[in-house]
Amino acid sequence: MDKISNLKALILKTLDTNKALDIVSIDLKNKSSIADYMIIASGTSSRHIQALSEQVVNKIKLSGIKNCKIEGSESSDWKLIDGIDIIIHIFNPEKRKFYELEKMWSELIPKEKLII
Repeated sequence: MDKISNLKALILKTLDTNKALDIVSIDLKNKSSIADYMIIASGTSSRHIQALSEQVVNKIKLSGIKNCKIEGSESSDWKLIDGIDIIIHIFNPEKRKFYELEKMWSELIPKEKLII
């Protein structure tokens, strides 16, 4: 496995071990240049979402990616972790359903729209 695949597996394991709900991994390689993967998960409360984001950032930094950071520090219902090649969203279930990121990013995007 390559470094990104190993990091993805570490993030997924960390989320699962810390009781994240409905964990989904989306391959972005042929859909966007922002990252190779997007991982989406839910937490049960604002404290759980915060704890999950801190655990994931800690594991990413221990793997050697030092410039990883959490966005949405003021939000109690959503955190975004920029893991450089992997983007992690942790939502409360209501916000996650509202934004439907899985639906948006899981659909095939025609090549003409990739150029935009």
